[in-house]
Amino acid sequence: MAIRIEHLNYIYSAGTAFERQALSDVSLELPDGQFIGMIGHTGSGKSTLIQHLNGLLRATSGAVYYNDENIYAEGFDMRKLRSRVGLVFQYPEHQLFETDVFTDVCFGPKNLGLSKDEVEARAYEALRQVGLKEKYYKMSPFELSGGQKRRAAIAGILAMEPEVLVLDEPTAGLDPKGRDDILDQVADLHAQRGITVVLVSHSMEDVARYVERIIVMNHGRVMFDDTPRQVFQHFRELEQVGLAAPQVTYLMNGLREKGWNVPADATTVEEAARGILTALGRG
Repeated sequence: MAIRIEHLNYIYSAGTAFERQALSDVSLELPDGQFIGMIGHTGSGKSTLIQHLNGLLRATSGAVYYNDENIYAEGFDMRKLRSRVGLVFQYPEHQLFETDVFTDVCFGPKNLGLSKDEVEARAYEALRQVGLKEKYYKMSPFELSGGQKRRAAIAGILAMEPEVLVLDEPTAGLDPKGRDDILDQVADLHAQRGITVVLVSHSMEDVARYVERIIVMNHGRVMFDDTPRQVFQHFRELEQVGLAAPQVTYLMNGLREKGWNVPADATTVEEAARGILTALGRG
């Protein structure tokens, strides 16, 4: 079991006039090797929750376990945890700071105390894995496009060879091709290396396409935790909390209301196409 969260509570500005409960009694298990989606409206607690996974925030109460070790226990190696649970922020500018891309990607493994050769080998491999071309390696990270910055930021985390990769809105502001490129790379990494991936996203289509499990946050609590197929069956309830289902879910439910014998639980375009062709006798 990679990460276990037990009765987690977090209060911002506790004891002040600005006190706000961000997380309320959250309990979750994030097993090794799962590809997990996390969704929720702005202020739902999802970004606060993921910052607890590698100890960037400390819970007001409750516990977080990494491989059955309480990360709040005295003497726990928080530095090691952050090399094992890598968090890529929504804005890559918050992570990129070195003079050039290659040096930036080297920063994490260098601070693990590895040899120069090992550091550079990891950096080259991570940059290859995210598909960033070698011509960009000696450029300032701030000269890159939005998609390239995200690749560089992800590479910087991958170079530490984490067991868990947490991505906070990694495709925000990208065009459709850039979004698909980034998420296809993440899916390939998950398949090749078997790492746990937690994808925070506002795109229901992206979540439906890539993940095997969805956690829905609402007002600091877990509202749903199930497969995409099961979660998006609750699309009316999701709408009530400012969310939605993929467009194909609405299409298929609309067709069923008109008498078509199509699956109402389709969540991807491919599933919808197969269902419609079968209904037409062409499947």
